[in-house]
Amino acid sequence: MTESPARNNEGYLEDAGTWSPDVARIIAGEDDISLSENHWEIIRFLREFYAAHEMSPPSNRLFVKAVKEALGEEKGNSIYLMQLFPGTPAKTACRIAGLPRPTNCL
Repeated sequence: MTESPARNNEGYLEDAGTWSPDVARIIAGEDDISLSENHWEIIRFLREFYAAHEMSPPSNRLFVKAVKEALGEEKGNSIYLMQLFPGTPAKTACRIAGLPRPTNCL
């Protein structure tokens, strides 16, 4: 596996261009998350969202809403996302996806 690229004090990549699936596995492993296809679906969604909007979803509430609009009610709910990405799902998922920290997440 590759080495983890430079990250800030919160664990977010300094340069989003250094992200790769191997980097995602390293970061997820630090949170004891073993990435399944369900995780990758959300990670791909976030990376596409970032490419389209040049920003991470700004809050957990808007993250859940955006997932719901893109992937449906079953996946776009906070319980499902918290099971995949414990803590604050938007922050955890964005960190693993190599994206900047959501602006309004504490």
